Amino acid sequence: MTSTPQQPAAPAAAVRNTPARVAAWSAAMGVSLIVAIFATPMFWLMYGQYYTFFMAVFGVVAIPAGHLGRIRGKRLGGRDRGLALLAIVTGWLLLLCVLLIVLAYAGLMIGVTALFSFAS
Repeated sequence: MTSTPQQPAAPAAAVRNTPARVAAWSAAMGVSLIVAIFATPMFWLMYGQYYTFFMAVFGVVAIPAGHLGRIRGKRLGGRDRGLALLAIVTGWLLLLCVLLIVLAYAGLMIGVTALFSFAS
């Protein structure tokens, strides 16, 4: 009976939780867009639809990637599980900000329309 040589296990430092890192980067990019809204309000007024769209995209990417990172982190002994949880929470907060921005914009348009219809 011949035995096949066993491959040595990969060192723990070489194993990365890539979904958690993707989720964290996506959440960080979304938060940077929120910071950019407050730092450069003139650009947001001119290109607000792009800011809002990319905040939604980054939030939508962060949530499922964060869940995958939590699952993979459990298999890796807890590696980057906290980072993935932070990305999930940040992703949901990004989507909440997007919802508030869209509702504020819709309310502004309805208010301006009502103002002009009552004025004429």
